Amino acid sequence: MGGERHFGLFMATIIEMPKLSDTMVEGTLVRWLKKEGDKVANGDVLAEIETDKATMEMAAFDEGILGKIYVAAGSKAPLGAALGVIVDEGEALPAAPVAGASVVAAASAAAAAAASSAGSRAAAVRTSSVAAANGKVKASPLARRVAAERGTDLRRLVGSGPGGRIVRADVEAAPVEGSGGAAKGVAVIRPVMGAEDRRVPLSGMRTIIAERLYASKTQIPHFYLNIEVDAGPILALRAQINAGSEKTGGNKYTVNDFILKAVAGAAAQVPAVNASFDGDSIVQFAKVNLSVAIAVEDGLVTPVIRDAARKSMLELSTEVKDLAAKAKSKKLSPDAFAGGTLTVSNLGAYGIDNFDAIINPPQAAILSIGAAKKMAVVNAKGEIVVGDRMWVGMSCDHRVVDGAVGATYLGVLKKLLENPALMLV
Repeated sequence: MGGERHFGLFMATIIEMPKLSDTMVEGTLVRWLKKEGDKVANGDVLAEIETDKATMEMAAFDEGILGKIYVAAGSKAPLGAALGVIVDEGEALPAAPVAGASVVAAASAAAAAAASSAGSRAAAVRTSSVAAANGKVKASPLARRVAAERGTDLRRLVGSGPGGRIVRADVEAAPVEGSGGAAKGVAVIRPVMGAEDRRVPLSGMRTIIAERLYASKTQIPHFYLNIEVDAGPILALRAQINAGSEKTGGNKYTVNDFILKAVAGAAAQVPAVNASFDGDSIVQFAKVNLSVAIAVEDGLVTPVIRDAARKSMLELSTEVKDLAAKAKSKKLSPDAFAGGTLTVSNLGAYGIDNFDAIINPPQAAILSIGAAKKMAVVNAKGEIVVGDRMWVGMSCDHRVVDGAVGATYLGVLKKLLENPALMLV
């Protein structure tokens, strides 16, 4: 949260903008839960920070008095920026934000001054946390090459490598230049507003959602597969299991629990879909870490169920319920979003029959699950009967997953869904 810095004979703790998600480069201070002059204990929640993932609580790791607030509620600040300061009782306040400025703020000033003297940009919105005295940014050669290919300004990034060095992952996680609504060099077509229309500013989460999904659709070559599944066996087995659980007070299972189990199991059998494009190679992940799309008030979050293929149906059901509850109460930790290898988006509960989802980068595939519905079907005897059917879609990164591989995966997934007992042994 903060770093100790000496000011005279006293030791003050600067409250810095923390890194609360793997792709976060700035945050919005939604509101302070403490005011200037309030006593602060270790573990007290100081403020709520909105990141690209969700709104999270920022806790104190020191005790004292909240001496000064530098960033007002509703304001944005880059990683490492000084938000406030905790002092001992009777301690003089440091002359912040300059004296209490973070490494990021200091680097920003140096880089902006260098850019001005060089006649380039007058200022940068975000700058590297390790800009050198001559205004150059520390970045790996590969990061520089990827940045050049993407048209990304390294001075707008904060490095996560050793000593704040910008690495390739930092460049790939950054929004593409011009991704806030149009491709580079293309004018944004803006709506004509009437007198009764209302403009709603984008929150931090919606801004990052827009940037990442725009980048996904423009940089990843999507192709789409769909398959029809007989949902009858899942519905029957679920009803049977829940009837027994109800008598014993056990866990109540959802259709989505069966789907998650099948998706993870199928990925373990067809590991080529549990992968990611990595420039000059493809990374195949040893574990299936399922990102589960959960709708929250301001968008969509995708917390991760780790090593899902090795977990039982009960473990999956319990964990996804816990993640959903934490997501809606904004209690998810940053680690909850990291390391996903395959995403599941289920809109069946909203009555959607089928849809094609946008890939969650840097993953190579996302499953889109529709509602299980009764309809007229032809059985094995050629008779028209009432059956339960469900559509499953799969969006694939064609750089990683070929059509035959995607079709093979969906075939295995269909087999598991239509024979759910296989997932319980």
